[in-house]
Amino acid sequence: MAGADSAFGAPPCAPPVGRLAPSPTGAQHVGNARTYLIAWLSARGRGGRVALRVEDIDSPRVKAGAAEQACADLRWLGLDWDEGPDTGGPAAPYTQSERGAIYEEHLQRLQEAGVVYPCYCSRADIARAASAPHGAEDGPAYPGTCRDPLQREQQRRRAGGRPPALRFRVPGGVFRIQDGLYGLVEQDVARATGDVVVRRADGVPAYQLAVVVDDALMAITDVVRGTDLLFSTPRQIALYHAFGYAVPRFLHVPLAVDASGERLAKRHGAVGLGPLRESGLPPEYVVGALAGSVGLVPPGTALTARELLTIFDPLRLAREPSPSAL
Repeated sequence: MAGADSAFGAPPCAPPVGRLAPSPTGAQHVGNARTYLIAWLSARGRGGRVALRVEDIDSPRVKAGAAEQACADLRWLGLDWDEGPDTGGPAAPYTQSERGAIYEEHLQRLQEAGVVYPCYCSRADIARAASAPHGAEDGPAYPGTCRDPLQREQQRRRAGGRPPALRFRVPGGVFRIQDGLYGLVEQDVARATGDVVVRRADGVPAYQLAVVVDDALMAITDVVRGTDLLFSTPRQIALYHAFGYAVPRFLHVPLAVDASGERLAKRHGAVGLGPLRESGLPPEYVVGALAGSVGLVPPGTALTARELLTIFDPLRLAREPSPSAL
């Protein structure tokens, strides 16, 4: 099976719908802000709508007040949205922790189609599997142990009462997208990552499932996000096909890095938008610095997000990771 090609930037039949999807696991940093800015520009620049979705499905990592702070930071940058937790909209709720029944209904659809199965393998089990290749970015490929009912029963006994995850049987063949910045991306998902977890052992719907369901039901036509998720996309396309949902266009943008070339991360104390906002720094300076760091404007430019709309061109974006300039 081959995934549907997706040409970002091709004239859509209707105005595009983009999204901003902050995760409230801490303060939003300037690398997050750069991706949000590009996502907003790509939708608004073509007369489109923007949805805001709070991705708080990983509840143990969620920080109190982080979602509200993220919204305040985005507004400070001049980014707005047409639908979201604070404004409502046709696809409400827009907070993942309130969408549990929706995810369960989709998991039930997969179960009724016979394309999921319980998996009792731990991370250590998968790592020990001699046949598991180690090319996947997020760990060894799943070797398919629990696909076989007999091996599954053996794993269940070894698990000692540990509840199973639920895995999606990935169809064989190459899935492909035409990314708006990096061009053709192809992956034989079954070989590269193996069957995909769609519900974790703790009962929480997995990111791969939640993001597909949410983007489809929120009618998102254009997904803009960081390159760290580029090779998650073929897996997600497999799920789009399983549900019969249209595949959106994708644009993956380079990550922001620090002076040593390391990716900015909340857990490593990356520069947050909150402190910049509280310091009195004009948002035009921040928008200009973020845009300049990916080649949209000359370094040192200060302008609003609205002003940037008139010159935004995704084909001018830098393709390599770069510092945020803040």
